[in-house]
Amino acid sequence: MNILVTGAGGQLGNEMQIVSRQTADTYFFTDVCDGHERLDITDLESVRAFVREHGVQAIVNCAAWTNVDGAEDPAKFELVEALNATAPENLAIAMKEVGGLLVHISTDYVFGREPYNVPCREDQTGTPTGVYGLTKLHGEQAIQRVFASQSGKGDAGAFVIIRTAWLYSEFGKNFCKTMLNLTATKPELKVVFDQVGTPTYALDLAKAITVVLADYSRHAELDSASHYANSGIYHFSNEGVCSWYDFTKMIQHYSGQNACNVLPCHSSEFPSPVTRPAYSVLDKTKIKETFGVEVPYWTDSLLACIDNFRKL
Repeated sequence: MNILVTGAGGQLGNEMQIVSRQTADTYFFTDVCDGHERLDITDLESVRAFVREHGVQAIVNCAAWTNVDGAEDPAKFELVEALNATAPENLAIAMKEVGGLLVHISTDYVFGREPYNVPCREDQTGTPTGVYGLTKLHGEQAIQRVFASQSGKGDAGAFVIIRTAWLYSEFGKNFCKTMLNLTATKPELKVVFDQVGTPTYALDLAKAITVVLADYSRHAELDSASHYANSGIYHFSNEGVCSWYDFTKMIQHYSGQNACNVLPCHSSEFPSPVTRPAYSVLDKTKIKETFGVEVPYWTDSLLACIDNFRKL
């Protein structure tokens, strides 16, 4: 297949570049930053032109506004909405028009307002607590509207939305890299223990995406009809549960940077313009049963990431 990956300069985009080398597919990597072919995904005609020129059959959308606190600035709302909602809608339109697949990455931040202490399911109603989560939810809804609308081509095109959480990697700016730096340079560090979730190594998510792409490709080869039965919303994070404090302690342990005294604290000690979800654990049953995705335990993936970080 010919596959377009947007947001190629980010954490997941970089990991997609790594896993793409192990496939027979043809990949095109775009971003708005230097080092990649530029593509403005907020411009529908630009997306359509790229898809036509390169014969794109699937898009993996890794692009988004991810600065959670920065999204709360009213002056930034239109830009955040454009990146997190309008752009996914454009990609969905382009894929529906050519009968292709859109794999879109969403977030646990679509949840959070309602209290709960069991893993979130795909069919759970979105209750975002801030602009970032709200605009990501708008993006999900826009994609579903596009593929639900009648086009005169039957069930043309397909989508797979994957919600993930606490993403980290060797690339870009993320919690793991920040804690590696802080535990190496600070004598003492406070980290919140009252926000619970599951860290997700971006390389594991990239591998899961390739499983989805391969499943879609097999379907396209075996079935001339355009309907893809596995369209829908899925959850992916690593297995297990921890707090940000637990995550930091394990980062410290695996890195050997034990001189820093890491202490647990409450979220209230770090005021933020947005309330983050207190429980961000995602139920991954659906993606495992549908695609046969294997999900590593979070500490195993963290160790692998730190080992890979040392090789850079």
